[in-house]
Amino acid sequence: MLRKKTNGVPRRPQRAGILSEVGHVSVDRRAFLRGSGLAIGGLSAIAATGGSVTRANAQTAANAAVEIRKSVCTHCSVGCTVMAEVSDGVWIGQEPGWDSPFNLGAHCAKGASVREHAHGERRLKYPMKKEGGEWKKISWDQAIGEIGDQMLSIRDESGPDSVYWLGSAKHSNEQSYLFRKFAAYWGTNNVDHQARICHSTTVAGVANTWGYGAMTNSYNDIHNSRSIFIIGANPAEAHPVSLQHLLKAKEQNNAPLIVCDPRFTRTAAHADEYVRFRPGADVAMVWGLLWHIFENGWEDKEYIRTRVYGMEEIRKEVARWTPEETERVTGVPGSQMERVARTLANNRPGTLIWCMGGTQHTNGNNNTRAYCVLQLALGNIGVSGGGANIFRGHDNVQGATDMGVLPDNLPGYYGVSEGAWAHWARVWEEELDWLKGRFATGKDADGKDVDMMALKGIPVSRWIDGVLEAKENIDQPDNTRAMVFWGHAPNSQTRLKEMKTAMEKLDLLVVIDPYPTVSAILHDRTDGVYLLPASTQFETRGSVTASNRSLQWREQVVAPLFESLPDHVIMAKFAKKFGFADRMFRNIAMDGEEPNIEDITREFNRGMWTVGYTGQSPERLKMHMANQHTFDRTTLRAVGGPADGDFYGMPWPCWGTPEMNHPGTALLYDMSTPVAEGGLCFRARFGVEHEGNNLLAEGVYPVGSEIEDGYPEFTMQMLQDLGWDGDLTPYERAMIEYVAGVTDTRPEPDGNTGGSSGNYPPEAQEKIAAVNWKTDLSGGIQRVAIKHGCAPFGNAKARTIVWSFPDPVPLHREPLYTGRRDLVADYPTYEDRRDWRLPTLYASIQKKDFAKDYPIVLTSGRLVEYEGGGDETRSNPWLAELQQDMFVEINPRDANDLGVRDGAQVWVEGAEGARVKVMAMVTERVGVGVAFMPFHFGGHFEGKDLRSKYPDGADPYVLGESTNTAQTYGYDVVTQMQETKATLCKIMPA
Repeated sequence: MLRKKTNGVPRRPQRAGILSEVGHVSVDRRAFLRGSGLAIGGLSAIAATGGSVTRANAQTAANAAVEIRKSVCTHCSVGCTVMAEVSDGVWIGQEPGWDSPFNLGAHCAKGASVREHAHGERRLKYPMKKEGGEWKKISWDQAIGEIGDQMLSIRDESGPDSVYWLGSAKHSNEQSYLFRKFAAYWGTNNVDHQARICHSTTVAGVANTWGYGAMTNSYNDIHNSRSIFIIGANPAEAHPVSLQHLLKAKEQNNAPLIVCDPRFTRTAAHADEYVRFRPGADVAMVWGLLWHIFENGWEDKEYIRTRVYGMEEIRKEVARWTPEETERVTGVPGSQMERVARTLANNRPGTLIWCMGGTQHTNGNNNTRAYCVLQLALGNIGVSGGGANIFRGHDNVQGATDMGVLPDNLPGYYGVSEGAWAHWARVWEEELDWLKGRFATGKDADGKDVDMMALKGIPVSRWIDGVLEAKENIDQPDNTRAMVFWGHAPNSQTRLKEMKTAMEKLDLLVVIDPYPTVSAILHDRTDGVYLLPASTQFETRGSVTASNRSLQWREQVVAPLFESLPDHVIMAKFAKKFGFADRMFRNIAMDGEEPNIEDITREFNRGMWTVGYTGQSPERLKMHMANQHTFDRTTLRAVGGPADGDFYGMPWPCWGTPEMNHPGTALLYDMSTPVAEGGLCFRARFGVEHEGNNLLAEGVYPVGSEIEDGYPEFTMQMLQDLGWDGDLTPYERAMIEYVAGVTDTRPEPDGNTGGSSGNYPPEAQEKIAAVNWKTDLSGGIQRVAIKHGCAPFGNAKARTIVWSFPDPVPLHREPLYTGRRDLVADYPTYEDRRDWRLPTLYASIQKKDFAKDYPIVLTSGRLVEYEGGGDETRSNPWLAELQQDMFVEINPRDANDLGVRDGAQVWVEGAEGARVKVMAMVTERVGVGVAFMPFHFGGHFEGKDLRSKYPDGADPYVLGESTNTAQTYGYDVVTQMQETKATLCKIMPA
C-alpha cells in the first residue's frame, strides 16, 4: 500500500519482495528493460528488484532482426500506443508510442509492464475442468463438446435465456460485435459486459440529454480548457497518462483545477481547489453550484435560449438548494460553493470530468444528468475546451458498449425492438423469422405471451438474482442455470457472498479468460466448472475504441501462447457446435478456424449507421496507425500526409461509407465546423415538440447548413420534401427501396440496381418515405444530408428534463444505506420496482436504520498499480511488487476511537453482515466517518486464504480480500448500475 513517510523513510519495513529471489542477480540495463517490458514509465520497479543495473555492452545486443509492431495498452481507455519489439516470434521488449497523439511517449506503471500480461507465467495455459474437486487438463475439443452438450440440454429444458453470456470490455470491437451477434443467434438478450457496472448511468444520462452517451471532446482538447472540474474521478491513478493533458491546460492556460471528491486523492493533490463532500450527494453538490450561477446571472442565456430545452424546470429545483441546504446535505460550506461557481463562470470554456465516483449510485443517472445540465447552463458543450469528458475504465469499454454487448441493445444502440432486429437481420442477410425462432416466448404478469426477443435481458449487475430469485418473480421462462464469464472479473461486482451461493447453484460455470479470475475459486464447487484459456489482445489484431471515441488498430504482436485461442476463434467453435456457424459467418471469411477480423469490421461498418461506425474501414484505421506522426497533438487533425484532414482514429460519428472519407468527429455538437468536416449540432432524438413546446434548435445550425434553423432527423420523406432526393445515386435509391421492403432484390453497389420509386403504388411510396438515416444501408440519406451541410440526425435542443425517467428533473435521493436518517424524509429513495426482468428493492431497505450498528460510510475506488478485478495485474510480478496488501483507509479520529493502529489487521463488516479482513491505513485522505477500499483484490474470502483452490501455477502473486464482499445491495433505478460509493460498514480490530 502507499505508506506515509517521515523524512523520506518508510515508517515500517518493506515486506519481502516478490522478486527477491532475483534481487541478488546483476542485470544489465538493456536486458532488464527488454525482459521486463519496463522500457519507459515503470522504472520505479527497478528499485523493487533489489538488483544492480549495469551498463549494456555489444554482447547483449539482439542477434536477430527486431520487428516493431504497434498495439494498444489493455488498461484503462486513454488508448496508449505500445511499440512491441519482436524477435523470432518472441516479444522481447517494448517502448511507448512517441508518435501517438494520446500518450506522447508516456506509459504508466501498468502500461509499461504489459509485455508481462502476454508472457505471464500465471496465465491459464490449457483448457481445464473441475472434476471431483480437482482441476484436470482437457483438450479444446473435449471442452467445447462437453460445455456445448450441457448448454444445449439446458436450452431444451429451460429455454435459451437460462444461459447467460457475459462479454467483456477487453474484447476488440470485432470480437465484441461478434459476441453480441453470437448471443442473438443463440437466442437471448441475457448478455452484458463491464459497462453495466462502470458507466451505464453515464450512457443513459448523457444520451438522454443531447443524443449520444459518450465523451464529447477528447483528452487532447483539454489543452484548450480554461477550467477543469473533476467530480467522482481520480485520473492520476485510474487513467494516469491522461493527466499530462490536464496538466498542460493547467500550466499553459493557468486553468484552475477543481477536484470534488469525498477522498483526497492523488488527483486532488494537483488541485487548486479541493472540495470534500459527503458520498452520495452529487446532485445536491451540482445544484448548489447552479444556485450561485443562477442567482448571479452567470448562466449563458443565449446558449440556453437557442440550444437547451427545460432549463426553467431545473431552475425550480435548484431554487431549493440554498447555500444552507446544500451544506446540510453535502457538508460543503456555502462560501466554498460560491467560490467554485464563480471560478467556473469566470473561466470558460471549462471541461467537466467524471468517472465511477459519480456513476455507481442508486440515482447515478441523476448524477450524470446533473453534470450535463451544469455544462449546458455554462454553455460549455459543443465548444473546444469544454465538454463532458467521461473517462472510461477499460481499453475497449467504449467500443464494447457501442457494439451492443448489452441486454437492451443491438450494435449501435438500436435497441431490441422489432425494427431494430429487422435492421440487423438485413445487415446479416439473415431471415428475420429464423432469428425470431431462436428466442423463447415468456409470460407477463397477466399471463399473456411475451416475445423474449423484444424484452431487455437481465443485466450483469443482477445475474445473481437471475439464479437465486424465485422463478415466479423472473420475467423469463426459467432461472439462469449456466453462466459464462468471458473476460470479466466477478470481484468487481457487489454482494460477493450471495454471488458465491449463486455460483454454487448453477448447473454450469464457464470461465474464458487469459487468467483464471476469482470465478475459479470463489465458490466451493467440485464439478461443473470449466476454465478456457483465451489469448490476450496482443495475440490477435483488430480495432479498439478509446474514451474519446477514436478507433485504433492493433497489430498482432505474437502468435497465441500456450494452448490459448483468440476470443473470436472460441466463438466460432461454439457457433459450430450449436449448428449456426454457416449462417453467422455467411459474410465473414474463415481463415481456417479463425473468422477474418477485417471482414467483421466491414460487417459492422455496413450496419452501425446510428453512431457512425460506418466510415472507419480497416484500411483507413491501419493508415492512421501507420501515420500517427502526422496528427496534431491538440486538435487530433492530420496536417498533410495520407490522412490529411482526418481526425485521429476517425472518432465516431464517422458518417457515411468509407469512400465518403468523412474525417470523424473529434468534438461532438460543435456548430462552428461544417458537418462534412466534423461539425455537429445536438441530436433530434426526442421528437420535435414536448407538451406543445419546441424541441428543435432555434435559429442556430452548423456552419454551411442550407437549413438555417432546427430540423428533425432525416428520412427519405424529408429528402423528397426538400427536393434533395434527386442527389441519390441509382444504387442508393434502390437500396432504400429494398430496406423499405417494397422489393426483394438486394442491390449491389456495382451491379444492376433495378427499380425506381416512381413505379410504386402509394402504400409502397409511404414505406420508402419512412426509411431514415439509421436504417438506410446505402448511406445515401446521410451523404445527401451532409452534402447540403446538415446533420443526418437533425438539429435539436439538448434537454434537461427526461420525461421517460422516474425523475424527469434530476433529484438528490439518499443512498439506501444512509447514515443521515434526518435526510431520509426530505430526500427518500424510490419505491420498490420491477424492471429488467427482476424485482428491485429501494424503500424496503432504506426504511431500516442501519446507521447505529454501521456508522461509517464505505466507498471504493482504484489504485495506480492495478486495474479492474486485478487478476492480470496482480499476476504481473512488476506490479505485484509495488502493491502487496489489500487495505482500508481510516481517518485518524475514527482509528483512535476504534483502537486501530496504522498497519494493523482489521475487520470491515458491511451492513448486510459480510466482512473482510484487511490492513488498516490510517490517513487523513478520508474524512471522519468515511472509509475507502480499493476494488482490485481477490483470493481471500472473509478472512480465509483461497490460494489452494487455484489451478497449479495460475494463482496471482498477490491475493487479498475483495471490498465487494462487504459492499451491499443497491442499483440505479434506470440502468441497474451497482451502488459501491455510499454504503455503510463498521470497523473493528482483528
